[in-house]
Amino acid sequence: MNKYSSIICGDNVSVLKGFPDNFIDLVVTSPPYDNLRSYKGYVFDFENVAKELFRIIKTGGIVVWVVGDATTKGSETGTSFKQALYFMSLGLNLHDTMIYEKSGMAFPDSNRYHNVFEYMFIFSKGKPSTTNIIKDRPNKWVGKSGGNHRGGLCERGEYGARFNIWRYPNGRDNTSKDRMAFEHPAPFPESLARDHIISWSNENDLVLDPFCGSGTTLKMAKLLKRDFIGIDCSEEYCRLSRRRVDEAENIRPVRKQGQSVAHPDNEQLSLLP
Repeated sequence: MNKYSSIICGDNVSVLKGFPDNFIDLVVTSPPYDNLRSYKGYVFDFENVAKELFRIIKTGGIVVWVVGDATTKGSETGTSFKQALYFMSLGLNLHDTMIYEKSGMAFPDSNRYHNVFEYMFIFSKGKPSTTNIIKDRPNKWVGKSGGNHRGGLCERGEYGARFNIWRYPNGRDNTSKDRMAFEHPAPFPESLARDHIISWSNENDLVLDPFCGSGTTLKMAKLLKRDFIGIDCSEEYCRLSRRRVDEAENIRPVRKQGQSVAHPDNEQLSLLP
């Protein structure tokens, strides 16, 4: 199988079994979970998906797994934690437990606090081979002399490394400007996919989304000059993904200073039509 950009309709476990070992540089995905997402009655085979992902990612590769939990009979399901522990049992390292904080929410029961986040588990197969840590947090220490933080020198640049809680506006016109993206029940923010692709891969690397849905990961991979493979069980959503990737041809990357995304050298990336 050659390295190329493609969207494949089919059962993801069956498709993944056709991939060679040590093939993928980065996985960025958000699977349907619990009863939080309506996905045409599809129930995915989590354990076999996880096994195949472990097999096909390269040593040093990363799996970004964005997941949340439903609340049933007065208790959160804990699906997210169970899945994280299973990935670790296969031999992946839990490189980081990150939070995707949403600007919007669904109203909970009256006896619960509002839930505005999902987990972003970052699994690595050994030591990560690529870590382009995003630096877009204004550094309050810039231009100041002296000062240590817990025994280490403070960051001296204009921008410091961001924290591992990432906040994105969600909902229509925020998750994506593509109206067509909302033909899928649960698109995640383009900026979330973009930031992870920048963080854990380089140009010409191969990015996989085995639950590609509306094609957000694939679109951002294309814009960032990565190769990509998407898999989805729905031909309707595969067609949607292809449309979004095709329309990405009309979007150009523009690098600016001080915008929302930074490379390690503080060169910022925005995406404009």
